[in-house]
Amino acid sequence: MHRLKEKYQKEVVPALKAKFGYKNNLAIPRVNRVVINVGTSLGLKDPKFNDLVEGTLVRIAGQKPVKTAAKKSISNFKIRKGLVVGMMVTLRGDRMNDFLDKLINVTLPRVRDFRGLDPKIIDRQGNLNLSFREHMSFPEIKADEVEKIHGLQVTVVTTAKTKEEGLELFKLLGFPFRQN
Repeated sequence: MHRLKEKYQKEVVPALKAKFGYKNNLAIPRVNRVVINVGTSLGLKDPKFNDLVEGTLVRIAGQKPVKTAAKKSISNFKIRKGLVVGMMVTLRGDRMNDFLDKLINVTLPRVRDFRGLDPKIIDRQGNLNLSFREHMSFPEIKADEVEKIHGLQVTVVTTAKTKEEGLELFKLLGFPFRQN
């Protein structure tokens, strides 16, 4: 069994049950999926950039990304309908647990000038939205093999109903939040 899944069952579930007074275990918030998203605006001018982004997402997530196309044309941004403007990967199950464990224990401490996550990155539904300016902090990326640095966004979707439930879930899972 994965470390994060075991921690959720043995520590997080009883703590959330005690704090919020859930009567049913299925009402307790849990992590539903993780979405990793990269915008490829540079790919409009340099077609090799899309291949580079796809390669890094395969390394980070362990599965092939889905290319997201523009829904409509925008002349000011030189975007035509159907043009690839981003890539995303959705992780569930064991891959999600492995990624979250790696994110908490390895990637976040490697981020430059990291002083903890701001609690404001959790939205009203209890989901965590985290963005990285550089993809270099992930352990699968070797610094000497990188041609271009790009950012990425990680969204952790939960079944929490409120921001407080989501924040407590992430704190108990081990996400390093800033102390006020």
